[in-house]
Amino acid sequence: MSFEKKDILRLLWPFALLYGIAVKVRNILFDKGIFKSHSFPLPVICIGNLTVGGTGKTPHTEYLIQLLSHHYKVSVLSRGYKRKTKGFYVAHAESTAHDIGDEPSQIKHKFPDITVAVCAQRTEGIRRLIAGEGDTIPDVILLDDAYQHRQVKAGLNILLTDSHRLISEDYLLPVGRLREDFSGRLRADIVIVTKCAPDITCTEMDRIASQLQLLPHQKLFFSSLSYGHLFGAWTDVQRQFSTLGKDTHIFLITGIAHPEPLLHQLQQTQALITSIRYPDHHHFSTADVRHINKIFADLSDDGKDAIIVTTEKDAARLRLCQGLSESVQRHLYILPIQVTFIGQQEELFHQTIMQYVRENQ
Repeated sequence: MSFEKKDILRLLWPFALLYGIAVKVRNILFDKGIFKSHSFPLPVICIGNLTVGGTGKTPHTEYLIQLLSHHYKVSVLSRGYKRKTKGFYVAHAESTAHDIGDEPSQIKHKFPDITVAVCAQRTEGIRRLIAGEGDTIPDVILLDDAYQHRQVKAGLNILLTDSHRLISEDYLLPVGRLREDFSGRLRADIVIVTKCAPDITCTEMDRIASQLQLLPHQKLFFSSLSYGHLFGAWTDVQRQFSTLGKDTHIFLITGIAHPEPLLHQLQQTQALITSIRYPDHHHFSTADVRHINKIFADLSDDGKDAIIVTTEKDAARLRLCQGLSESVQRHLYILPIQVTFIGQQEELFHQTIMQYVRENQ
């Protein structure tokens, strides 16, 4: 006997209700001061969301690093999801995704001169960074994915919501993807609607703003993702999109929450695309490696220009794999992404961030 999707959702609603009550009670206890939140004597910026994955936290964290690191000593503190280590751990040049998680590994690889640390208990992590256990004593700390970690009272909370699935249109786990109720948005100082179309209209932005129902003091921004040139994961070779076309066969490997925008970008090249989609933060097994080797070997046999494309986050895990063929390593390319703010919002966003950091030194 099979169930339709609506029947499954109906069965899950009681669990979503119980989950929502538990989260609501927890937030009330923090709001009332029964559960303690800790403040710190330096700027602490939290970047997070209300949903499970897929809103673009890492590229927005990298955007803030680029903005702040020219003027201040920046430290990034993350949980280090799916890492093999325990406790407080400061990344170094040889740290891998096994040591610190794929997203912190990506950040450390791109910004080797900043301190990247992981600690499940963010209060402990901040205290140890302030005590000088990182590479330097920070001027500002960026908390990656800590919106629900209310033991820390961040000075500036940045909340992200995907334009393709707004928090106002979502439901609590396990029915939907919300970690907490829609009302949780009201703790944010800044809300960024991510992954917008670059040509999003003012009418559409007004519609989204109306749905989010923000308070007067909350600032709303809209951002989109743009893609850079492909570069080799193990080589110094770069490729531009103009070199890809109907005579190219692209093997796309992803282990992220929402690979659809990346797939759409590659489809613009009119290349033939073969795609494997793994779960978010997937650790590639020996069987996965054999499967990847076989697929690419078969694609290479047809005489076409064949390449493999993956994300920066997936590359952090693929680099750890033993047994990838020499051909796979030679033809594996990474497609980087970066954040662009819509219209004239970039300057206002910069002013907001820099003013907060300057006034809280």
